[in-house]
Amino acid sequence: MKPEETVDYNVKVCWHAISRMYNNEAAKSDITTSIGFVLLNIDQEAGTPATKIAPLLGLEARSLTRILKSMEEKELIYKVSDPRDKRLVRIFLTEKGLQKKEFSRQTVKRFNYKIREAIPEHELAAFFKVSSQIINMIENKEIF
Repeated sequence: MKPEETVDYNVKVCWHAISRMYNNEAAKSDITTSIGFVLLNIDQEAGTPATKIAPLLGLEARSLTRILKSMEEKELIYKVSDPRDKRLVRIFLTEKGLQKKEFSRQTVKRFNYKIREAIPEHELAAFFKVSSQIINMIENKEIF
C-alpha cells in the first residue's frame, strides 16, 4: 500500500497544509496558529480557567504553559486568581488580545466559507461522519 493510500497519511498531510496556511495568516498579525486557537477558546466575560484550555485544544499542559507565557509577553492575556478558589486561575483577553481573537475568528470563518463554497454539502457531511467515526474508534481503543 502506498502512503498516499492510507488514512493517517491523508489526515496528516491535510492538517499540515491547513496548519501552514493558518501560520502564514497568523504571522500577518504577529501571532501563531496555536495562539490563535487559544484566543478563540477564551471566554472574555467570565474568563477561562487555564486548566480548561489544554483539553479543548488537545494540548499537553506543558505546551499550553509555554503558549500562555508567550501570550502574556505579547500582552494578549492577563491572569486573575478566582476569588472563591485561589488555586484556579482564569485567563482574560486584553484589548490587544480581543483584536487578535477577532482576526483569528475571521480567518477561520474565511477558511470554512471557502471550503463550503467549493465542496458540496453531502461530501462535507460524509467527511464529518467519517472523521467522527475514526475519533470514536481511537478514543474507545478499538484500533490497538
